[in-house]
Amino acid sequence: MADNNKNPHECPDTGHEWDGITELTNPPPRWWVIALYLSGLLVLVYFILYPSLPLVTGSTKGVLGWTMIKEYKEDLAEVEARRAPYEDKLAAMTAEEILADEEMRNYAIGSSKVLYGDNCAACHGTGGQPHTGSGYPILADDDWLYGGTVNKIVETLAKGRQGMMPAHATMLSEEEVDGLVQFVINSSNNEATDAGWKLYNEKGCVACHGADAKGVQMLGSANLTDKIWRFSGEETEIRHTILHGVNDMNDPQTRIAVMPGWNEKLAVRLEAEEWDEEPEYEGTETQRLSETEIKKLAVYVHQLGGGQ
Repeated sequence: MADNNKNPHECPDTGHEWDGITELTNPPPRWWVIALYLSGLLVLVYFILYPSLPLVTGSTKGVLGWTMIKEYKEDLAEVEARRAPYEDKLAAMTAEEILADEEMRNYAIGSSKVLYGDNCAACHGTGGQPHTGSGYPILADDDWLYGGTVNKIVETLAKGRQGMMPAHATMLSEEEVDGLVQFVINSSNNEATDAGWKLYNEKGCVACHGADAKGVQMLGSANLTDKIWRFSGEETEIRHTILHGVNDMNDPQTRIAVMPGWNEKLAVRLEAEEWDEEPEYEGTETQRLSETEIKKLAVYVHQLGGGQ
């Protein structure tokens, strides 16, 4: 209509009229027609150059041979080429050496964010802060069941952790359970009584949680004198833990708290080094994460804020 400056009543029409509005037969603007034909040509060029038409077992390949997977692999290869010098250097360093080298520490932390998100965040939460009440340890504080040095974190990642507290439902009277629940609450407030300490020692709690009730790192037992709770500090939850224990497979109501090992081969080697022996491999050891990945993750977790 833009090319027709005549009186619209003098233009040819289709003979159709609705509510006094006559349908004319003016052609569309020329620029619009040209754009339509060019767009069709563009589609044809695309069909020739790129994969386009689906077939029974694939699709047309296009003369350029381009695919998204191919582009992804090329980009990944470029990234890996840039990382290679750092990765090679990391492989030859201990976790402590990485931590002491600012450049390598920054690289390890930066390259571990996705690694942590893919393998750790589901349990320990973003930034090492799991959901309250989930039972997963906080990684951003300075409370560590097995120790928070970077080497201990490497050990934890490699071996995994599965502490055990026996269920006491059949070992204690109701009165004794009440007394121990109160002792735990009082201890966390630094208000434990002599009677509470007496009951604590008589019932064998001292064997795992230590003479000062601050836990034993070798066993991974909890510190009962702080206000950091693995599961909950509510009275009913403390009672449940005492009655049903943790990872006690003889009690169907026991709390389950298991961290899987991520590199059995590294775990065997660390165990042997601890006893100054040669590692003995069975050949079936799994390696869900490489040793370098574990070292990077250890540095990352250590730097979340609570590493010792």
